[in-house]
Amino acid sequence: MICGTYSVLNKTRKVQLSSETEIAGSVFKRIRGLIGRRSQEFAPGSGLLIRPSNGIHTFGMKFPIDAVYLDSKEQILKIYHKLPPYRLAAMVLKARSVLELPAGTLACTHTEVGDFLEFQKVENGTKSAPAQSKRE
Repeated sequence: MICGTYSVLNKTRKVQLSSETEIAGSVFKRIRGLIGRRSQEFAPGSGLLIRPSNGIHTFGMKFPIDAVYLDSKEQILKIYHKLPPYRLAAMVLKARSVLELPAGTLACTHTEVGDFLEFQKVENGTKSAPAQSKRE
């Protein structure tokens, strides 16, 4: 998974978390994250996957988010519901990436620690085969 837009499915609960997740794979994109965006730009169905990452902050953000810490097999290690702006979230040493979602997404989908996620590349409005996770 390098760039592009992805659909995110909670495989455990068989529910979609995001239809348009961006990948923040470069140093600049990981540092910038959602800083400076408005909540309208991060509407339900949006997402931002920060990879590699084992911790996040919400300094400079204008709205709360849900956060999902994932290991190398896309299993959820830790979640935050409605993490407010100007907070430093915990570092999770076993995490390989953090998925940021609009606040309320995790509660609506009943997503929990231990669930497995699947990322499918979206090409021209259609999903392709599941993305292969980079094993570390």
